[in-house]
Amino acid sequence: MTSAAAFGEAAQPLIGFGQVRHTRLRPKAHAFAYPTYFLMLPMRSMARGGCGLLAWNRRAALSFYDGDHGDGRGPAQGGALRWLDELLAREGVHDARGEVWLHCYPRVLGYTFKPVSFWYCHRVDGRLRAILVEVNNTFGERHCYLLDAPAYGVELQAAKVFHVSPFCGVEGRYRFRFLRTDRAGVQTTVARVDYDDASGPLLLTSVSGTLEPLTPPAMRRALWRYPAMTFALIARIHWHALRLWLKRVQFLHKPPAPGASVTR
Repeated sequence: MTSAAAFGEAAQPLIGFGQVRHTRLRPKAHAFAYPTYFLMLPMRSMARGGCGLLAWNRRAALSFYDGDHGDGRGPAQGGALRWLDELLAREGVHDARGEVWLHCYPRVLGYTFKPVSFWYCHRVDGRLRAILVEVNNTFGERHCYLLDAPAYGVELQAAKVFHVSPFCGVEGRYRFRFLRTDRAGVQTTVARVDYDDASGPLLLTSVSGTLEPLTPPAMRRALWRYPAMTFALIARIHWHALRLWLKRVQFLHKPPAPGASVTR
């Protein structure tokens, strides 16, 4: 296990190559695993001009747009980082003024869908202060789970209040666990989100990967290996929904979105 400060020293955008996993335990077993890649962005360093080679708020084969997060504000309004700072202040978190690392999917060929993004918010001394889990569903709705005073390797919980899948009710709880390691200079990250309903564990999910600097060779590798990643992501969501429907897993209609945009 490494300290959060170790991941803030370079303060340059990173790219992770790894795998996303999803396992449903009941009433019908269903599981899949796919290779993936994602960005790990030092948002405060980028705001100070440290975006490196990343296309930020401009068109490119692989890019990042502020408006894809938070309340959709663009750079003229302070972007996603200002939205985050305002949200933390409203929730009473005033000491997360260190680096903010955003784990998210990029825009690929101008298109994106981000089922979940993770904001790792640190104190100025590099210690982890809070994690914001930003969730989007396919209906264009967004909700955030704020995990206060987290620690790597320690399980955190939050009540599920936001509709994501028509095959899971809006009930029960999420269990989160995050890992960061640095062994012999190889940095890895794991974000695990499991879901329990009234009958116990139902879904086990994770995204993991090895981090490296966002260099031209790394970007070319991502685009060559996964040239239509976002389109494939949407297609897989609907494909696995169809398979669950064919397995006669109960289909639930979408309830109204929660009144509050943040769950502590």
